[in-house]
Amino acid sequence: MKRKLLFWSIVIALGGLLFGMDVAVISGAEQQIQHIWNLSDVLHGQALASALYGTIIGALFGGLPAEKYGRKKVLFWIGILFFISSVGSALAHDVVTFMLFRFLGGLGVGASSVVAPMFISEIAPAKNRGKLVATFQFNIVFGILLAYLSNYLLSGMGTDAWRWMLGVLALPAALFVALLYFVPESPRWLMVHQNDYAGARKILEVSDADGVEEALRSIQADVEAEKKKAGLSVFFSRRYTRPIIMAVLVALFNQLSGINAIIYFAPRVFELAGLGKSTAFLQSAGVGLVNLVFTMLGLYLIDRLGRKKLMLIGSLGYILSLGAIAAAFYFQFLGGMAVPVLVFIFIAAHAIGQGAVIWVFISEIFPNQVRSYGQSLGSSVHWVMAAIITSVFPFFANDPAIGPAKIFLFFMLMMVLQLLWVLFKMPETKGVSLEEMEEKLGTGVMK
Repeated sequence: MKRKLLFWSIVIALGGLLFGMDVAVISGAEQQIQHIWNLSDVLHGQALASALYGTIIGALFGGLPAEKYGRKKVLFWIGILFFISSVGSALAHDVVTFMLFRFLGGLGVGASSVVAPMFISEIAPAKNRGKLVATFQFNIVFGILLAYLSNYLLSGMGTDAWRWMLGVLALPAALFVALLYFVPESPRWLMVHQNDYAGARKILEVSDADGVEEALRSIQADVEAEKKKAGLSVFFSRRYTRPIIMAVLVALFNQLSGINAIIYFAPRVFELAGLGKSTAFLQSAGVGLVNLVFTMLGLYLIDRLGRKKLMLIGSLGYILSLGAIAAAFYFQFLGGMAVPVLVFIFIAAHAIGQGAVIWVFISEIFPNQVRSYGQSLGSSVHWVMAAIITSVFPFFANDPAIGPAKIFLFFMLMMVLQLLWVLFKMPETKGVSLEEMEEKLGTGVMK
């Protein structure tokens, strides 16, 4: 039974692997795409950001079909979207077609970020829920690492290398769709939307044999709590001003660190520093490995050191690494060879700080009645900023009046602001009960 539960969770978490691969695989293809279609920096930025526009929509509305048609069916169609996007963007012969297929992949990324963790949390026993949901986060960073490695291995395949880089995602997408056949529907969805208590019990007897009755009561309690959920007008009232501001700021700072500029343009950044193409691709794989290791360390430390301490560590790491990267580009010391090491330090700072904290923190500062709205708001701000930075980075990086030195200096200054916010305004949420957090933030308990 435990093996079945683990298998189900791993299959669902493959949505995270597709998420990570889709986000990072474009880094290896983007320079060839710009050259082949002779794209201006502005149009090139928009072509790359098209996936993120889809991600915004997928994250905002992905939960709606999951409620109506079930988690499993929606995950199946997410896998199909990833497959179509991978094959279509790899075979595209003009930028408009490319953008359309990348947009479809973005829809899959956004929807999977909502539906897959939801599905895992609903099928897992309470005692193992955190660990199993964490497999989704692990698979995202593992997918980023796989994308960088595959880009490196395929980079020598000539003018069509970029097509192979984008097309390789079709393989795990097809595997994801095939394996979903062996995964049951969410027991919570069966009870709430199909009134199928017998079917839900049968699944829970496999996933949580010792706690079936307690799980059934918990789901019923969730149904009753859902009826008390507040509306948007309540969410945007003065009562929730402080947590809304905090959610917006933590999401803004997450992207103003420049993390998407590195994830999407790692080989370009390394080539700007003077590294050869092959070396740049290999260093990008190093980015994925560092991200994986320090994400796991962040997840290990988050309940030991607390959210605020991790954000302080991450902020200091950001400031030191980004300042040094800006200086390396400006003064060209060591011929730019210092940049990869500094980027690794930057990635480590992000993974152990913002990367580990953002979604946990946002979920903890909002009461139950409005938590889903708060998470949607934070996610929307995060992805909108990611799209903006991705779309403008090529233009500013290639502008002789600006260039990479000033870009990374700007990111560093934003992280100085984040450090000040963390020091003086960010509350610690580790070990703080919902009631205590409501009192601390003045959100009150909704009657």
